[in-house]
Amino acid sequence: MAKYNEKFNRVEKKYLLNQSQFENLIKHIHEYIEKDDYFKYTVYNIYYDSEDSKMIQTSLQKPIYKEKLRLRSYVEVDDNSDVFVEMKKKFQNTVFKRRINLKLHDAINYLDLKKSIDNDSQIKKEIDYMIKIYDPVKKLYLAYDRIAFHGIMDNEVRITFDKNIRYRFKNINLMDSDEDLYLLNDNQCLMEVKVQDTLPLWLTSALNKVKIYPTSFSKYGNIYSESLKHKNIKEFN
Repeated sequence: MAKYNEKFNRVEKKYLLNQSQFENLIKHIHEYIEKDDYFKYTVYNIYYDSEDSKMIQTSLQKPIYKEKLRLRSYVEVDDNSDVFVEMKKKFQNTVFKRRINLKLHDAINYLDLKKSIDNDSQIKKEIDYMIKIYDPVKKLYLAYDRIAFHGIMDNEVRITFDKNIRYRFKNINLMDSDEDLYLLNDNQCLMEVKVQDTLPLWLTSALNKVKIYPTSFSKYGNIYSESLKHKNIKEFN
């Protein structure tokens, strides 16, 4: 596997766009951005939570601190694929991500069967603590197709667009299925802007011109909330 970052600390802002807004925004910012080295890819996730979904229920209350635990891959997997076990924590407006790289079969043994793994890193100890506190189980498969850009003048500015956000509650693994449901309609995408501190002026100006405004949008949280509305919350429990 190529070199990867174990830790991320950054500010993340989210925006829900329709196709017209997406096209207009790209026109306004195209001279300031360029494609990431990994420009188009699919993100596959399994979200873990306690039996009673404590992590996502807490997250929806919008506390100053919240956390999530997931298994993630950026490619279609087999048992020997490299995957990430990742914690995502948010304190106020700053997102902290910590992750370890494992083979898929080792990650499944670790998360699902609570078997030990050959890793003595501090990050693994933090994940161990989450596992001890929540005794997590598989709750949700979640995947989406992403395109990614970064700033030309400031490589730390990263802008991603997620479409075809799909999920399922049953037969949870890191592969798409005919059982998948879709969170957004075909005309929508979720934009995420990741920066170290504040958005650059060229981006805030473009967002204002196109009338794009930040929103509080958690993929997992919205799926959970929609399930509550449709009385499908038993799928989570």
